[in-house]
Amino acid sequence: MAFLKAFGAYVPARVVTNVELAARLNCAPAWIVEMSGIEERRYAAPDETVADMAVAAAKQCLDRAGMNAADIGMLIVSSGSAERRFPGPASTVAHQLGAANIPALDLPMASAGGLFGMALAQSLAQVYGNVLVVAAEKMSAVASRAPAEPGIAILFGDGAGACIIAPGDGPAKIVDAVLHSDGAFAEDLHLDFEAPLAMNGRSVIMQASRKIPSAISELLQKNSKIAASIEVFLMHQANQNLIDRVARALAVEPQKFYSNIRRYGNTSSASMLIAAAEWWQDHSPQPGALICFAAFGAGLHWGALLVEV
Repeated sequence: MAFLKAFGAYVPARVVTNVELAARLNCAPAWIVEMSGIEERRYAAPDETVADMAVAAAKQCLDRAGMNAADIGMLIVSSGSAERRFPGPASTVAHQLGAANIPALDLPMASAGGLFGMALAQSLAQVYGNVLVVAAEKMSAVASRAPAEPGIAILFGDGAGACIIAPGDGPAKIVDAVLHSDGAFAEDLHLDFEAPLAMNGRSVIMQASRKIPSAISELLQKNSKIAASIEVFLMHQANQNLIDRVARALAVEPQKFYSNIRRYGNTSSASMLIAAAEWWQDHSPQPGALICFAAFGAGLHWGALLVEV
């Protein structure tokens, strides 16, 4: 059995509005909101790295948990936008945190990486003790690569989220998770080194709007729960229109799906954990409350995870 101890998040200081972005991309600010639900996003400084943002989110998470780096037995870092092929950011993050000699695992997964990291940590905590899961993305560097496609460039922002999963106790118990992958659609969303992001938007939205509700339903049925019993859905913040579609597919009121995409845009694998850190800080779920995490991303990879307070 594994438990969530705490969440943390970091977003850069620079706010990029739709007005600024629209002028650069030769489109209308209102069109950006209509297509995505995004009004602004955060961009990292030019010299700010994926590892820098991951460390900031991890430190906040440790602080909220009342822990320090010496309490961590393993580190998992997810990023689809790391600056180099290898090594990934995980070993750098561990070093900068002062977590010497612990295993530091990289998950080079966009969008769904935070969820997959949490699911892995659920099992690995039984062996390594407290597992720190971090997802960090510098998507602004990707979205700005020429030729900039407006339908892609409007979506993305930068940031990092983190959580600690422990084998002993904590405020919320991880009940179960379901994970899936399908390489048949791998070419519909991919990022080659030094290339612009390639996305078949129509296919990705169609697959996501089917696969996310299916995974959530599978998880709930497996654990004899219904969607109406979930207090909040903490989902990858890909696109507000997609979040609304998932709510409709599950016949759940949209208010149950926490959303901060308006302020941060799509921060890829970091988005779900950033949303969780914000929601948990602002709410006090009662004992017995059920919380459902869900994500979908390139690969294709998708899944859902159920937590009980």
